[in-house]
This record gives sequence, C-alpha cells and structure tokens, in this order.
Amino acid sequence: MISKLFDRPVYLKERKDLVREIVAVEEAIDFLEDWPERERDLVHEAALKTCYMAHDGLKPLRAARDAIRAFAKKKGILAKAPAVQPWMIKSVGGSVRAAL
Repeated sequence: MISKLFDRPVYLKERKDLVREIVAVEEAIDFLEDWPERERDLVHEAALKTCYMAHDGLKPLRAARDAIRAFAKKKGILAKAPAVQPWMIKSVGGSVRAAL
C-alpha cells in the first residue's frame, strides 16, 4: 500500500513527556480509531470521516491533515513541532542518522 503523506507532520501529545508524530493519513486514521469510545464526539466523527474520504481520494490530503489538527486542538493535545528532530541527533559512534 502506498502511504498518503501529509505535506507537514502533525504532532500530538499522548502523555506528559510523549509526543506522537502523524505523517500520513493512515496514521491519522489509526490514531482516531484507537481513541476511546467513551470520549468520541461529533468532532471525532467528522475528523475520522474526513480522513477516510482523503484516504479514498474523495478529499485532498490537506483536508485530512486539517481535520486531525482541529480534532487535536479541540481535545487539547495538539503540540508544536519538537525543537530537536530525530534526524538532528548524532549517534554515539559519531555518524549521523538520517530519517527515511
């Protein structure tokens, strides 16, 4: 399956010190599908529907990215991009890792 990547990642706070990076519509769908049922509402339903429609080519990927961002903002879990990206970290052996 070809991943449908967003133009920019969306960062979500999962726990106090853990930020999750969402880079593709499939990841957004997985995140929304895993959301606890007791906490689902119309915003969740609209975001999930939009992501599925973008996955199926009925809406642009930008709509899915905007939907997951709006959902995260409403739930108070939208995070800014981390100051240090994984590709910026030098390994112990001295070589630099590159993100794929």
